[in-house]
Amino acid sequence: MSFEFDIPDVVQIDGVDGSPYPRPMRVGSEKARQEEVAQTSGMPITEFEGKSNPYIDYESIDLLLSLQHPRSGGYDEMCFIIMGQAKELLFKAAYFELYNTRTRIREDDLPNATVLLDRTKKITRQIVGFWDVLSTISTDGFNEFRDYLDVASGQQSFMYRHVEFILGNKREQMCSVHKNVPHVYPAILENFASPSIYDEVIRLLARRGYDIAPECLDRDWTETYQAHRSIELAWLDIYRNAGPQNDLYVLGENLTELADLIAQYRWRHFVTVERILGFKPGTGGSAGVGWLRKIVDHRFFPELWNIRSEL
Repeated sequence: MSFEFDIPDVVQIDGVDGSPYPRPMRVGSEKARQEEVAQTSGMPITEFEGKSNPYIDYESIDLLLSLQHPRSGGYDEMCFIIMGQAKELLFKAAYFELYNTRTRIREDDLPNATVLLDRTKKITRQIVGFWDVLSTISTDGFNEFRDYLDVASGQQSFMYRHVEFILGNKREQMCSVHKNVPHVYPAILENFASPSIYDEVIRLLARRGYDIAPECLDRDWTETYQAHRSIELAWLDIYRNAGPQNDLYVLGENLTELADLIAQYRWRHFVTVERILGFKPGTGGSAGVGWLRKIVDHRFFPELWNIRSEL
């Protein structure tokens, strides 16, 4: 964009507590809230001691809003940074839900697993929607700041990798991206070597009496998942009794919808990059659109997709 623009100051960075740990706060109570509302006559509290207020401290808002640092003179760079950071937060939210969904499945607690998967789907829809904003960045606008990314690329996102790993898309090469980051790599490595949600679902099917091949129940969890006929047959049997009364059918549909949403995210990524960059190489060393094209064909939980042709 050719016009001059300003970045409004919202935080004086020198005054921000940069600690990543929770800030001290008192714990409230219903009694205290009743006393406070009586004192304020129902109006919001507007006077606080110290150099902060409880909302800023609870959410670390001043720290969060001090982390956007455009490096170029390009107008669109601020949008690009904020959308990227917001996506990372939602990837963390999705991973939190998926991590606990896996535990619920291990415990045969499908009612709560279903609730958590429903929230994960809603979070993923929000993530897909980010491409509506990112697609407003023009080729011209992106080129104004692209060089400042150096080789930074979304494929280096460890939160996105956590989501992919716990869902079952494991590749050692993508795990290795983080091996030089000592405060990130151990958690990535643990996730990489752990059963995915789908691995736990397959174990659940076996516990429910379905004839699952032994090699699907005890394998090297770091290996890329391969579809197996015994699992297809189990899902076919489940889907022949479709309906809300069949909790395994409901689980299967929730997993399929989640996989669908992630496929939409990848497709929007692919199309947006092609729209902005064409067929130029990506910043992270990849072939750009050519590399993304391979990814859009991947489907999580492949047996749930394969059986559609037989139903």
